[in-house]
Amino acid sequence: MDRPWLKHVAEGNPKSIEIPDISLVELFKQSTEKYPDHTAVSFFEKTYSYKKLDEAIGNFAEELYGMGIRKNDRVAIMLPNCPQYPISFYAALSCGATIVQLNPMFQPAELLHILNDSETKALLILDRLMPLFDSIKDKTSVQHVVALALDGDLEKGGPTGNRPHISIEPKEDVAVIQYTGGTTGLSKGAMLTHRNIVANTLQSAATSEIRTRKGEEKVLTISPLFHVYGMTSGMSVTFYNGGSMILVPKFDVGQVVELIEKEKPTAFPGVPTMYIALLDYHRSRKFDLSCLVSCSSGSAPLPLEVLDRFNAISGTTIAEGYGLSEASPVTHRNPIQGLQKKGSIGIPLPNTDSRIVDIATGEETLPVGAIGELVVRGPQVMKGYWNRPEETASAIRDNWLYTGDLAKMDEDGFFYIVGRKKEMILASGFNVYPIEVENVLYHHPAIREAAVFGVPDEYRGETVRAVVVLDEQATEEELIAYCRTQLSAYKVPEAIIFAEELPKTAVGKILKRALQKQYANL
Repeated sequence: MDRPWLKHVAEGNPKSIEIPDISLVELFKQSTEKYPDHTAVSFFEKTYSYKKLDEAIGNFAEELYGMGIRKNDRVAIMLPNCPQYPISFYAALSCGATIVQLNPMFQPAELLHILNDSETKALLILDRLMPLFDSIKDKTSVQHVVALALDGDLEKGGPTGNRPHISIEPKEDVAVIQYTGGTTGLSKGAMLTHRNIVANTLQSAATSEIRTRKGEEKVLTISPLFHVYGMTSGMSVTFYNGGSMILVPKFDVGQVVELIEKEKPTAFPGVPTMYIALLDYHRSRKFDLSCLVSCSSGSAPLPLEVLDRFNAISGTTIAEGYGLSEASPVTHRNPIQGLQKKGSIGIPLPNTDSRIVDIATGEETLPVGAIGELVVRGPQVMKGYWNRPEETASAIRDNWLYTGDLAKMDEDGFFYIVGRKKEMILASGFNVYPIEVENVLYHHPAIREAAVFGVPDEYRGETVRAVVVLDEQATEEELIAYCRTQLSAYKVPEAIIFAEELPKTAVGKILKRALQKQYANL
């Protein structure tokens, strides 16, 4: 196939790479051997060398193995960004287990669905979240729970001779189940093999190889590690390069600025809301961003104005990219030098093919400039959806992953996202699926009908809005408060509008686009 993007790969970066047949555990071990005394993780006043982190991983792996964790068992991690996260992640993988990623902001129903759907055997959870799990534990099949404290002693324990020796087949064995939205409204698990994530780690690293100083990078890691973007771009790529993760458990712009001034990070994989907050803060309190050499943006479209303003005050260039959970996640990125196109997601990563196909059949490759569905092919594409063969067959056809996003390609091979085939809302980098919010609203006794959609938001990218028809009296404040008890904060509607009736088609389908147009500007 024609690959016009290859002529725009930054000079000094590879157009293709060799992907070793190794596990994520082995990839980390390689860096431990190369950089044993280099700082791997810093967390406020604490630092951990690669050697020290590897020892903690080995000790915790022994503990997990001792409690019966074996190959292919699912181990769920529900932690914010902290040293316990990479320790738990690589310790469970060392036992041959599969990681199930959990958002610490989940409400009970969301947590229950994923634990049961994945048949999780062990849960590694932040100690202060234990009451949340206790409220549903009798409904799950979880056999082991380990509560971890942010101030816990990572050096406890020691080798007991019970260290796991597990054979991992990188191409087949699933390292991570990353949950994403389903067509039914219930989230489904993308099965990412060791090879998928190792490949995407090396592919991502290759896009900035000419700027990377191996063993010296300090990466400001605010994007949550439970999110596939943070997992790969924040953690795995950093460890592969022998760099140091500056872990931040929660985005607080004042605290982040203090960290930047103190730690002088060289790289920052961020999301648009973070860049917007930093720009707003910079208006009232000037601070120096010249330490940043490499910045990337993912999870949501980056407004052009934000891109220009941040580049101006930092002296670097944010390389906007694109990815999705099903691709581990990165598939496209703007070159870090040479031709760059604002508003574009860039060009495919090494070893990645991409094209635009017709929406009706998905079989015809469309010409330059035509809008259709974006499809991608490469070693980072998932094995499939956990226990969902029909949805897997729909998403992956002849090795091409159908993204569900509408896009176009220009004559230089740069791609542009122009819309979404489905109705997914991207709020602050997180996926929100309208049907999930609607299901919550419909459970409220005062609501007869409900429709949920996304509207543009300068800070969050998009925000959630709802229009409802009532059967009995209720206030907007009451309904929003109700949603907060059932949904993560980013899924809660910022406004609920009351209507006498909802527009529908002849067969009774609610016309959400009409509502979105009518109520986008309040």
